[in-house]
Amino acid sequence: MQLRKNPGWARALATIACLPAIGAALLGCGMPGAPQPPSLNLPDRVTNLSAVRTGDQVALTWTMPQKNTDKTLLKTNVAVRICRNQAAAASCSSVANLRLAPGAAGAFTDVLPPALAAGSPRLLTYFVELDNRKGRSAGLSNSAKVPAGEAPAAITGLAATMRRDGVLLSWSPAPAGALPAAVRLERKLLTPPAKKPSPGVLSQPPEPLTQDLLVEPGGHGDRALDKDIRFGETYEYRAQRLVRVALDHQTLELDSAFSLPVRIDAEDIFPPAVPRGLAAVATPSMNGAAPSIDLNWLPDSGADLAGYIVYRRDATEPAAGEPWRRISPAQPVIDPAWHDAGVQPGHTYQYTVSAIAQNGRESARSAQAQETVPAQ
Repeated sequence: MQLRKNPGWARALATIACLPAIGAALLGCGMPGAPQPPSLNLPDRVTNLSAVRTGDQVALTWTMPQKNTDKTLLKTNVAVRICRNQAAAASCSSVANLRLAPGAAGAFTDVLPPALAAGSPRLLTYFVELDNRKGRSAGLSNSAKVPAGEAPAAITGLAATMRRDGVLLSWSPAPAGALPAAVRLERKLLTPPAKKPSPGVLSQPPEPLTQDLLVEPGGHGDRALDKDIRFGETYEYRAQRLVRVALDHQTLELDSAFSLPVRIDAEDIFPPAVPRGLAAVATPSMNGAAPSIDLNWLPDSGADLAGYIVYRRDATEPAAGEPWRRISPAQPVIDPAWHDAGVQPGHTYQYTVSAIAQNGRESARSAQAQETVPAQ
């Protein structure tokens, strides 16, 4: 017997299948759920705003969020409002409006008006606010604080001089009556670093491309020695004064504008130190052995030392006035000592020693030592 389909009976079965055993079952049967609030599409707040004042400019940096407060990705550029607030002001005054992409690195430089770049130090606070298309926001960012007021005078006359122990930096003294200020020296490595470090356990790690050196107030306030340099590199220096001020229970920096840069090639143009302590002791001929004179001196501790060169002249009459001549071999003497077996009994000899570097530069000669070989 063949059964025929009955539309009415099918509808009854469907109704029975959708009887509400539990409330959640209604959702599976096409019934409407609880109403959801509409999305406001508010960009997340900025949380890493920072500010640095240099001269009459304030550099602001932050990171744009990638999501909104509903935790969904932002798809279009976001309106950015930047504002600043003075300590006595009741509201935050807008200084710029931008549009930036989600996840972008935000940056803005605020040039302070003359009223804020003069006078005594006082607090200045910056905020960033992100708006949706309807001009609504999730609130202001974190605060970034800098001092308003007159910045220290910029450094002038910056100069760099190469010395054996580093780069000597000097600049013009601060104006009379200026507040005690530290000096920040910014050093940039201009020589491209090697793509791969030299192999071996003695290879040096690569230098940082930028480094800051801080000179605290007091002492020689118009010079500093940068000992942490490497010969063969090229460096550029800039300098600025900074004053630390206490505002709103915290210490903030009030920095001058940077000086004009100076550049220097760190070339090793210096010979080793002059050897010291040269002494000579004669040994007469004994048991058929030829006479000799033994020399010794204090060792040089320079890292670039290649060795020493020994010079001698005969001061005996009528040989007095004989010119100096090198008696050590073509290769430098490694140890601070020399045995001179080419002497004659009854003669008086004068000696001097120089040091020579790996680059071939020779030091001045040491103080002389004189010794007479006993006659036979």
